[in-house]
Amino acid sequence: MSVDQAVHGHAPPDPSVQADRPSLAKGVGARVEAASRGDGPELDRVVPVSRRGWSGPRLLRRAVGPVALLVLWQVFSASGVLEEDILASPGTIAATAGELVSDGTLPSAMVVSLQRVAVGLLLGGATGVVLALVSGLSRLGEDLVDATVQMLRSIPWVGVIPLFIIWLGIGEAPKIALISLGVAFHLYLNVYAGIRGVDAQLVEAGTSLGLSRWGLIRHVVLPGALPGAMTGLRYSLATAWLALVFGEQVNADDGLGFLMNQAREFFRTDVIVVCLVVYAILGLIADFLVRILERLLLQWRPTFTGQ
Repeated sequence: MSVDQAVHGHAPPDPSVQADRPSLAKGVGARVEAASRGDGPELDRVVPVSRRGWSGPRLLRRAVGPVALLVLWQVFSASGVLEEDILASPGTIAATAGELVSDGTLPSAMVVSLQRVAVGLLLGGATGVVLALVSGLSRLGEDLVDATVQMLRSIPWVGVIPLFIIWLGIGEAPKIALISLGVAFHLYLNVYAGIRGVDAQLVEAGTSLGLSRWGLIRHVVLPGALPGAMTGLRYSLATAWLALVFGEQVNADDGLGFLMNQAREFFRTDVIVVCLVVYAILGLIADFLVRILERLLLQWRPTFTGQ
């Protein structure tokens, strides 16, 4: 080995390896040709791993906890440990729910509450996403928007109810504004964090491939920020239901919050629990829809689903 070879880390090619290269290439080519004719070993096709769905055993395991809780609840109520004035029994609550459904009270209240949540989620979500895009995609936008949003976010949004009543009256406007306010902050934070969390190497790769600024935003930044946006949407839905409970305390004449206020005045724990169960069911349905949306939009991102 020469000095130049020692310095640059190169060794002279091995004559035996050089001599074997034609035979190795010939052997590989023969195997590929045989596989294409079907004479050689069968090649397994690589199939992407799909996410597991909800199987029967998993559903049964997840139902054990709620069913056991209901059984204990009914036993304590029947034995007198839980009095009806403190907490109604599951049987009484089921009968009350049937009455509220049969006379149309509960469906009407659900429709009104769902309309409020939908409008508030649409307005607050659009505001939060637009502000996050302005702040996340531009340093100038960050300087102009982020500090103000962070300052407003630190204010308890429930505490602005008196101001909303003074500004907007006691109709539907303060209820929708309260929902929109709670939704906007969650979406802003998560979308902004998703945009700024995109790998810089991906942006450099897109730039080297000739993508324009809009092309980078469309094909690199926004898909990379999508997981954060989905997380923000799930938080926003939970906040929307929470804000609805507070908003419907403001001179409401219909809705789930109105039913709960009436039940509180007459110590109807069964009606209160029915409304709480409806809130929980609607929240589960909303979370289920977001999960479906995540599976559709984030198919490119394999994640760990547990073992």
